[in-house]
Amino acid sequence: MKNFLKNFMNEFKAFALKGNVIDMAVGVIIATAFASIVTALTEDFINPLIACIPGNGNIGGAIEIGDTGNYIRYGDFITAVINFVIMALILFMILKFMNKLIAIGKKKEEAAPTTKECPYCKTQINILATRCPNCTSQIDVK
Repeated sequence: MKNFLKNFMNEFKAFALKGNVIDMAVGVIIATAFASIVTALTEDFINPLIACIPGNGNIGGAIEIGDTGNYIRYGDFITAVINFVIMALILFMILKFMNKLIAIGKKKEEAAPTTKECPYCKTQINILATRCPNCTSQIDVK
């Protein structure tokens, strides 16, 4: 049991200290902070602007269900949908930008040649050929 616990702790430490796990944790923390900024933007700027449009009234409204004292808070739902759309759009733009940066950094691999030149008649022949089909010369395979 002692060895099992020791091995388990060593494996957990190796897992927890991997770069990907730490990067993911930092990403989650930053995303949480960013979500609060988007929520504030939606509630403090976008919702009041939508409420100013004639006929829309207050976006933070609610509908009472009968005389139960329970409410359907459609304004909160609309706010959550707006937050989601903003977060998804910004995440899409960030990922698109990061993919372009990664693509710039990668060199395009050259395709392996499929033909070679016959040293005698100078025509293009298959790279695996040992004899030229045009001049029938024996070709050294390198």
